[in-house]
Amino acid sequence: MFLAQKTHNLPTTMSRTTFFEVKILDAKTKEQLCFLEKVEPYLTIGDIKSLFHKSYPQWYSSRQALKLDPKDKSLRDDEILQNLPVGTSATFYFRDLGPQLGWTMVFLAESVGALLIYLLFYFRVPFIYSHRYTSTSSSKPVVSLACVCHTSHYAKRLIETIFVHRFSPGTMPLRIIIRNCAYYWGFSAWLAYYINHPLYTPPSYGELQVNCALILFVMCELGNFSIHLTLNNVRGDGSRCRRFPVPTKNPFTWLFYFVSCPNYTYEVGAWASFSIMTQCLPVALYTLLGFIQMTIWAKGKHRAYSREFKDYPTQRTAIFPLIL
Repeated sequence: MFLAQKTHNLPTTMSRTTFFEVKILDAKTKEQLCFLEKVEPYLTIGDIKSLFHKSYPQWYSSRQALKLDPKDKSLRDDEILQNLPVGTSATFYFRDLGPQLGWTMVFLAESVGALLIYLLFYFRVPFIYSHRYTSTSSSKPVVSLACVCHTSHYAKRLIETIFVHRFSPGTMPLRIIIRNCAYYWGFSAWLAYYINHPLYTPPSYGELQVNCALILFVMCELGNFSIHLTLNNVRGDGSRCRRFPVPTKNPFTWLFYFVSCPNYTYEVGAWASFSIMTQCLPVALYTLLGFIQMTIWAKGKHRAYSREFKDYPTQRTAIFPLIL
């Protein structure tokens, strides 16, 4: 009696992984800094930066820029090695971005400095104005009101930075942080100097102008805060599917029906109302520059939404309803 014996067909070929060789050269001198063997093809640029960091601890990942050509744009950290036009022997060019700081520290530095500098002028510390005005306060109510508004604006930004905003893992070069702080701190000092100056003249239409501007300022600040809460909820609801922000039951968010970036709309509105309240030319100039920069950001975000979402509302504009 013979027992049947089962046989298993073994695969005649084994799947093989094609490993990559990666060279990292200095973008300026073309000197080879690192050579990586048997790099798995599914690794990302971020993974390669981590491997490079092991050889050069002084260049942490966020400080590195890797490019396919010294003149090209930097590769994103999420790009996959095998999807790049490099073959199995890849050459990357490294550039040192310099010391970096996280976005939280960037926002805190900008806001804390602007807030404190304004208060120095409001309390008229020595050597700012004439000696006889040292450590005195203005008798004009609009000056104190302007200080409250300016302080509350940056206090709100600090609260949002710590408790509301969800920042990406990205960083900002220290040299750009210094430039940004110089901009915010410098304008804060310029505004404060004129608004708190002993010879400052109140607005032409008196309390009516100040009170109307104050109401608009408060509404814009509440609107800006509401939009930031809504954006935070969209990014932090745990859903893996990306969504674009939509209006909620909060009336301040209904501006989403018309524009892509109502946070910038409210921000411009707040500074415009502050300009009307103080009737100060430096504030108006600061508002204009902020409007130009925020319009650029809003247009970029609007284009990104339109490209990413096929069902994105066509009636929305970037920052101002039906106009811009």
